[in-house]
Amino acid sequence: MKKTRRPGTPLPAPHPPAATKRSEKAGLPPGTLIHIGEKSDREIRITVIDYTPEGFEEKEITALNECFYFMDASAITWINVEGLHEVELVRQLGDCQGIHPLVLEDILNTEQRPKAEDFGDYLFIVLKMLRAREGLGIATEQVSLILGENFVISFQEGFAGDAFNPIRERIRGSKGRIRTMGADYLAYSLIDAIVDDYFVALEKIGEEIEELEVEVVTSPTRETQRKIHRIKRSMIFLRKAVWPLREVIGSLERRDSTLIREATIVYFRDVYDHTVQAIDTVDTYRDMLSGMLDVYLSSLSNRTNEVMKVLTIIATIFMPLTFVVGLYGMNFKYMPELEWHWGYPVVLVLMLLISIAMVIFFRRKKWL
Repeated sequence: MKKTRRPGTPLPAPHPPAATKRSEKAGLPPGTLIHIGEKSDREIRITVIDYTPEGFEEKEITALNECFYFMDASAITWINVEGLHEVELVRQLGDCQGIHPLVLEDILNTEQRPKAEDFGDYLFIVLKMLRAREGLGIATEQVSLILGENFVISFQEGFAGDAFNPIRERIRGSKGRIRTMGADYLAYSLIDAIVDDYFVALEKIGEEIEELEVEVVTSPTRETQRKIHRIKRSMIFLRKAVWPLREVIGSLERRDSTLIREATIVYFRDVYDHTVQAIDTVDTYRDMLSGMLDVYLSSLSNRTNEVMKVLTIIATIFMPLTFVVGLYGMNFKYMPELEWHWGYPVVLVLMLLISIAMVIFFRRKKWL
């Protein structure tokens, strides 16, 4: 797919936000473009960066046709679309670039599993971007990349933030190899930025798990259980995002497409290693959380047993005392001890001695 210049239209105004479910698409023919997912009330933002080893040009556009004024075979063009809730805009962009309707359908469906598909003159890659949010778990959004011979088009939902700012800074400052390499290296850089954010999220989860370990052993509460389940939900998001990514990066590393140059293979191999490390970390955390939940339940059971032990000991101590009190509480007229002058204090002393003897017995048995 070559870069072309075709007329476009001004970007449409945003519609009121609404969530579209996958079930609403049931029965429609393949290639029907419907946005599946949460809609945003923000305006769609499209930025274009066109660069060569000698320089770059960057612009935020307001009309779709401006995208294609940058299309020059001698330069690398990066078009970033932030916001997927305007279906017509995605349709127009796909028509101008000759993108298959099924690809556009997958771009608009934010519940896609990470994957990579080769369409000959371009590659279609779906990833999940993750961001750790303070006290709110993991924010996730879908990122779609279309890699051509000398261009990359990226589509973001725009909810979890933008992980691509470091890439823009490298292009602006000509840092590293990015301005001297091809579009495949740009695609690698974008994927690498997404994967790096996985480790930021994992680091935050790791800190929470360490705090929970202490809490579970020392003073577990119902809030502890809620924290464990919240982190387990975050791990489910991470697992769904990271596990399929290994297959995606593996296919790119094997150079199944001619769009991936030999010089870029080693960088995709590095991302593949990072992905495997993330998967290992996710599995480790999942095992730790499962064990932590068992420890939490055991801790609650032990606390219950301790309480029951104390109550049982108290009840056991009072059993003979209750017998003595019940014995002398009978209303028989001819009970020999009823007329004793020292009967009441003797009974009290007897009850005290019984209690002391039972406590000593329990201690020797190590029940206390």
